Amino acid sequence: MRYLGLDLGTRTLGVSLSDTTLTIASSLTTIRFEEGCYEALLEPLENLIEEYHVTKIVLGLPKNMNNSIGDRAQTTLEFKALIETKFGIEVVMQDERLSTVEATNYLLEADMSRKKRKKKVDAVAANIILQTYLDREREEKNHGRKNDI
Repeated sequence: MRYLGLDLGTRTLGVSLSDTTLTIASSLTTIRFEEGCYEALLEPLENLIEEYHVTKIVLGLPKNMNNSIGDRAQTTLEFKALIETKFGIEVVMQDERLSTVEATNYLLEADMSRKKRKKKVDAVAANIILQTYLDREREEKNHGRKNDI
């Protein structure tokens, strides 16, 4: 059992993958596609879902800074519906405000060149989205459990 983390852009889809214990997320890949051609993402996603036995997808929701839903967030919600219809898999939304900024800062701190950063930033942003979700899910489970010690 694993989760996929997705960061949907206008021409790229950053992908991350959890470990089997649902503890750690790792950047996996960036899938490039023609702008607006979201159906082209279904085949590579299907391959990843099957290969890694994915049971849930965590999709970044790019809300505006004032918490409203703009055009990008609406497109992302439509992509969520497309994935759910095609694969019958649970897709949860994770607030992704500033995840790309955070990813870029990580890569800058790693002294990565601009060219390499451009290739990696979407997968790192997907990693941040998925790791945030995994941490929150683990914290919710721990708070719901009684401490028997």
